[in-house]
Amino acid sequence: MKINLLLLPLVIFSLFSISAIAHVPFLEFQDYSEERPYVVRRFPQQSKAIYAWLENDGEAVPDDIDVYKFKIKRRPIQVYIELIVPVYEDYYDEFVPWFALVGPGLPAPNISLPFDIPCDYGAIVKENVEPGEERETFYEPFGGKSYYKGPIYEEEISASGTYYVYVWDPHQMGGDYVLVLGKGELFLFADILRGLIYTPMIRNDMELHID
Repeated sequence: MKINLLLLPLVIFSLFSISAIAHVPFLEFQDYSEERPYVVRRFPQQSKAIYAWLENDGEAVPDDIDVYKFKIKRRPIQVYIELIVPVYEDYYDEFVPWFALVGPGLPAPNISLPFDIPCDYGAIVKENVEPGEERETFYEPFGGKSYYKGPIYEEEISASGTYYVYVWDPHQMGGDYVLVLGKGELFLFADILRGLIYTPMIRNDMELHID
């Protein structure tokens, strides 16, 4: 059966939309550091799932802190951030990373942070449970695996400016995590292609850093 080439994107989109979770997947191929953060270049509300990891060596100060950057311009937007960890045998039972939203107009942080923020910026810190503490899990059909639920931030932000999300592990366990940014189900053709490439990799655990 021949398929009209003009209809092919719609066919691909339909297949891709079968997933119950409509996140555009991204994989961390280079460290998202303060010098080279992950930059949300358009559509901050678009739901993105960034599969990343923290490499820590047990020292007192986190040696790997991932940084994400986005801008809010003229109008208020609903900011959604969620941090989850894959359930993988017994590897990540005690891996409980935190995140902080940093930006203008936010309150001063209520705890000491392992990174510096501009003097006119504030930070909202979302803590996780303690290592080993029981966590709820859920099955995510897109990646074909289960995840531990983690901290969530969801608020409308109206102050324009540049915002950052910092992810770190205060307990220095290190491991893989997924940071979800945004909830809007918006797919461009490039996003569909990215999903078709990354989905098999994620389903085969190729995004994980397991020895």
